[in-house]
Amino acid sequence: MKAAVLFKTKSNLKIIDNLELPILKRGQVLVKIIYTSLCRSQIMEIEGKRGKDKFLPHCLGHEASAKIMKVGKGVKKVKVSDFVVLTWIKCKGIDVKNTSYKYNNKQINAGSVTTFSTYSIVSENRVVKLPKNLNKKYATLFGCAVPTGCGLVSNQIKYKYNKSIIIIGMGGIGIFSLIAARYYKFKKITVIDIDNKKLKYAKNLGAEYTLNFKDKSLISKIKNITNDLYFDYAIDTSGNIKAIEMSLKFIKNEGTVIFASHPEKNKKIKIDPFELIKGKKIFGSWGGGSNPDRDINIFNNIIRKSNFNFKKYFSKEYSLNEINLAISDFNKGKVLRPIINMRL
Repeated sequence: MKAAVLFKTKSNLKIIDNLELPILKRGQVLVKIIYTSLCRSQIMEIEGKRGKDKFLPHCLGHEASAKIMKVGKGVKKVKVSDFVVLTWIKCKGIDVKNTSYKYNNKQINAGSVTTFSTYSIVSENRVVKLPKNLNKKYATLFGCAVPTGCGLVSNQIKYKYNKSIIIIGMGGIGIFSLIAARYYKFKKITVIDIDNKKLKYAKNLGAEYTLNFKDKSLISKIKNITNDLYFDYAIDTSGNIKAIEMSLKFIKNEGTVIFASHPEKNKKIKIDPFELIKGKKIFGSWGGGSNPDRDINIFNNIIRKSNFNFKKYFSKEYSLNEINLAISDFNKGKVLRPIINMRL
């Protein structure tokens, strides 16, 4: 199989044409990747911002659409020829921690799910059958951005009538948090980012207010929006330490902050204890508290009702050979989210 492999952090991925597929372990499936996309978490891993990487060299990628080509012993969830979503979030099924491939008699490591390759061996509990009305290209987002973003609102906030919300960061997770917030009819939906293009995009998606994080009058503008009451909820998806810290200043004393972002390894959050004494709460999120087997159809329905323009979001397709260009374009803000078409 062909794969993009990370041999060294802070360097380009290397395209390998002849990785050898091992025999399937119990609980594993062999899939043919159709589309995969890139998220910020994977970029941070490539750039060495997630800490020391003890698994080098290894395969990458954790969101894709694929076709089941072969199933190992014990697999009951899917069968050959099923189309599936691949996700890093654990689902029903057997959990197989890792696998490895061979290249020139050297071991190439892989986790329970990897997707930057033409084929992949994946744990049963990282696959979900593709809903019939979900496009295979757009399905890649249901492996990460959609369950995390929609899940933050649907599963963790569990909407109560007449509540206000502010969302910090308009990456993939932020976008789908915004879509879910609109679906559940939150009031005073406000978005913060440092990129005015993303703020304009958020406005087009239905944000009532947009603010630039660099604005020196940010707090006073928030007070004007909320009539000095601040927000009931804040969601941070920015990965910015200062943004996570500041988010506590955006909420009411009984308000809640939830963050699902990935700051660099060893970055620490400083919190004024008085903010917590006043009754404010802050929680981290792992995948939006989502259960993909249950939630993919629910979130697909939410997004379909929003009339979200997937074509605009995936403005450019890349081949696997162009994955380093895709990473570069993503980092430069040329595309909202790169998608790799394995048929190119």
